[in-house]
Amino acid sequence: MAKNGLLFNLFILSNLILSGCTSSTQPTYPKESIDQAIQDICKKEYKTDVKVKLVGSTLWIYLPIPEGIVEKSNKPEKFIERFVIEQNNNELKDEIVSVNYLIKPVPEQEKLQDMKYSKAAFDRINNVWKVLRRVIFSMEHPEQNSPKFFVTVTADTKNGFLIKEIFYYPDFKKVSYELMSWGEYQHRAIQETEVSPKIIGDTQGLNLKYSDISFEDFILQQIQHRIRLKFQKPEAEKNADIDKEILKIIRYTLKAYGFKDFSTLELNNLATVRKITLNQTAVFSGSGD
Repeated sequence: MAKNGLLFNLFILSNLILSGCTSSTQPTYPKESIDQAIQDICKKEYKTDVKVKLVGSTLWIYLPIPEGIVEKSNKPEKFIERFVIEQNNNELKDEIVSVNYLIKPVPEQEKLQDMKYSKAAFDRINNVWKVLRRVIFSMEHPEQNSPKFFVTVTADTKNGFLIKEIFYYPDFKKVSYELMSWGEYQHRAIQETEVSPKIIGDTQGLNLKYSDISFEDFILQQIQHRIRLKFQKPEAEKNADIDKEILKIIRYTLKAYGFKDFSTLELNNLATVRKITLNQTAVFSGSGD
């Protein structure tokens, strides 16, 4: 599900969200009540139980699906494997952004993504997104009071795995009003899958580790997410210069959000044992390629 199929289905889902929504005419919600509002509307209008928790400036939505999320597809998607990511992590410490990666090219081969969302799960996820959009765009003074980050967790409580997506309020607003392409939004919304036997039977989200996401954490996670898309989807050609592609990803992400809370960028290619060091000026000027 981390391959093309999941992103493709997310693209369809996103279009359904917008095509099914009109401008909000709903009551205005204060920040303190949006968790309850989302739960109530999902239950009343769609007979769907969700658990919503506001932690600082991050709103978490837990959607348990006891009958399972995915099923076999009658028309499997094809994708090409060109790279294997063995390591992909980063950190910001002492004003140094360190990006560590171990990415290896492999013989190109065609593979199949033969799983898709079940219709029941797809409809339920879509309905929750409709409610979310409706509520957050009907808030009192949304620019000042809206949560900055949203985390949706779709939990397969039958088989024990989850799909988590993290997105930033301004990005969601831009794509909803067609100020950003859906392709760009997919790169900005951080998507992860996780096998988690602990969530089997967990309808309350008791096994999640809720936290308030910082802007710094979001930037670092988005860089990792974009690297995964670049080399797993894959977007990179088979003879791509891995170091240059990753540097492009980092530059684009930092510039897109105007993130400057660092002095130095370090790229550590663990496959070639090559280290690239750039100061902030070189990062934003594009010099040092």
